Amino acid sequence: MNQFARPAAADAPDLGPLPAWDLRDLYPATDAPALRDDLERMETAAQQFHQRYSGALAGLDGAALGAAVADYERIDETLSRIMSFAQLTHSGNVSDPVVAQFYQSMQERVTAISIHLVFFTLELNRLEDDVLAAKLAAPELAHYQSWLRDVRVFRPHQLSDELEQLLHEKYVVGRAAWSRLFDETIAGLRFPIAGRSLTSTEALNRLYEREPESRREAATVIGQVLGDHAKTFALITNTLAKDKEIEDKWRHYPTPASSRNLSNHVEDEVVAALVSAVKAAYPRLSHRYYAMKAQWLGGDRLDYWDRNAPLPADSDAPVRWDAARELVLEAYRRFSPRLAEIGARFFDQSWIDAAPRPGKAPGAFAHSTVPSVHPYLLLNYQGKTRDVMTLAHELGHGVHQILAGRQGHLMSDTPLTLAETASVFGEMLTFRALLDATTSPQQRRIMLASKVEDMLNTVVRQIAFFDFEQRIHNERRGGELTPERLGEIWLAVQTESLGPALRFDDGYRGYWSYIPHFIHSPFYVYAYAFGDCLVNSLYARYQEAPEGFADRYLAMLSAGGTLHHRALLAPFGLDAADPEFWSKGLGVVSSFIDELAAMPA
Repeated sequence: MNQFARPAAADAPDLGPLPAWDLRDLYPATDAPALRDDLERMETAAQQFHQRYSGALAGLDGAALGAAVADYERIDETLSRIMSFAQLTHSGNVSDPVVAQFYQSMQERVTAISIHLVFFTLELNRLEDDVLAAKLAAPELAHYQSWLRDVRVFRPHQLSDELEQLLHEKYVVGRAAWSRLFDETIAGLRFPIAGRSLTSTEALNRLYEREPESRREAATVIGQVLGDHAKTFALITNTLAKDKEIEDKWRHYPTPASSRNLSNHVEDEVVAALVSAVKAAYPRLSHRYYAMKAQWLGGDRLDYWDRNAPLPADSDAPVRWDAARELVLEAYRRFSPRLAEIGARFFDQSWIDAAPRPGKAPGAFAHSTVPSVHPYLLLNYQGKTRDVMTLAHELGHGVHQILAGRQGHLMSDTPLTLAETASVFGEMLTFRALLDATTSPQQRRIMLASKVEDMLNTVVRQIAFFDFEQRIHNERRGGELTPERLGEIWLAVQTESLGPALRFDDGYRGYWSYIPHFIHSPFYVYAYAFGDCLVNSLYARYQEAPEGFADRYLAMLSAGGTLHHRALLAPFGLDAADPEFWSKGLGVVSSFIDELAAMPA
């Protein structure tokens, strides 16, 4: 695969060569013999694993059970490697039917193989606490203690073996199929703007253009195109919400978000405290800021397409890729040379796919793959300052995943709430480095305003998304929601969260439909707000006592999924269960708004 990809359009700014990832570290090609061999080996290994251990776990001593977990880990890691390759290949060109066929075939094949493994965690959870405790005396099993702890969290919600196997097998033609339909529909949409046929990524990027008419045109066309596909998106949303309701009922989850909270290893009351704190802060954060911005732009209110408009004095000159790389790595280096050294690998070894192009998945993400390989980053880099911040964000994820990989496949995964810590911290390091280098009061004002908008998008907007999801899933229990009703709920939530300074029209009613988190990871979104507030508190600690902070921070990232939020934050004197914790985090956003309000217009 070529190391560099060309810009998406001939009239795009000169950003220099943009990297494309090289997936050969996973597999050489979709038809590679190594991929075929791994599938065949894992099919045999999974069948043998089932024959050897099914029904036998209670009779194993601790050492033998530890060996069984190690066998399970090896098989699962290889299957995860296969699916990582399939997912990344698909993300690179969602619109290609051959790629889509390969992705679906891998999903079906891996699901068929892994059905032989389903019994293992189910049977582990049927062991009584005292029986498992005795087995944990063996070091071979004790190594996996944190993984066993997290598996057993779901013990009260476990179904019979037959039902669990049924749900596992039907996944590829259930939730996964609806998610694929969403992805392919979004990737296939084209938005006729300014004489060009744009992808969703390119169209949404125009909401950041300098010219008001360019933003208005883009917003109008986006609303029209999404509206034309409203029935499809509503069908996907209704189906997945009903699917979740049925499974939640069988598993006895009290609320639609309960399973997400369990997988995040965060208590319901901690999430409720976060949501309440952010909602209470709407007036002094988003409402206040957008009223100020409306005045800066010469009015009393903002049309929704002006919410992320650049300030009048903000040139937002394009940032070339090589400059973005140095900005981010130097910010990382100032904090920790080790952090920058790991980050540089992503650039040097083709672990990033940065260029926007037709068919490519929109947005940005970091895919951890498996510890025996390395993560990959997907971006749609268009040279904006916010794209530099997105690079800093996703690189933070990647560095975190590298550090956590030392825990091994089963224990390297970090709960979503803490997974956003390194990414948002990377953004903060980059922002602070840029702010410290600024001597112009006008430029400082522009940078602060941009950061406030990023934080509002991360905190206020994501909690509003969470609120939207809650309302949708709760109301869906009473029957299917029409596209019109989904639009009504969306507008109500946006008006409440963004405040009276924002002006919406009917074209905005369908904007809920392009947000992939609602489809792929229900109730994921509060993790962004959790991470932002956590990082604000962490960074305040860093400023108060920088000595030794970087070492403690890297140790926290290296823990992976072995520790939960209380243990991870204890070395910093922080506790997310303390309501004051969220107030401190939100206070950072408020202080930036205070500083902006005190500056001359």
